[in-house]
Amino acid sequence: MSAENRIKATAKNIEGKVQEAFGELTGNPEDKAEGKVKQAEAQVIHTAENIKDEFKKSLQ
Repeated sequence: MSAENRIKATAKNIEGKVQEAFGELTGNPEDKAEGKVKQAEAQVIHTAENIKDEFKKSLQ
């Protein structure tokens, strides 16, 4: 599941970057802010997956 979660997080990060850029281009602060939120959510998912991986390594 870890790889699947990482792929979803990467997709969410890319989506957020595109939305932020679109908001910047159009001058829409809501799109820009939503894009940043999506990027932050993706970072949280990546961090959680990193913690899980480190925990699994420590059990071995």
